[in-house]
Amino acid sequence: MTKAADIRVKTADELEQMLLDLRKEQFNLRFQRATGQLEAVGRIQVVRRDIARIKTIMAERTRAAAATQG
Repeated sequence: MTKAADIRVKTADELEQMLLDLRKEQFNLRFQRATGQLEAVGRIQVVRRDIARIKTIMAERTRAAAATQG
């Protein structure tokens, strides 16, 4: 699990890369679950929450940038 404070110090490019990696992992976990090969069932929830954290922080940055411009 990634903490929000750890995510906030990353650049936009790093966040995009993390999001891409987590989505790939999420796909692989869903595929494993569908084929009955998934062993770490709790990992699905952790990945989903990490994706949500990253998307939330990205949205906060977008709103903050829009507020300073207008």
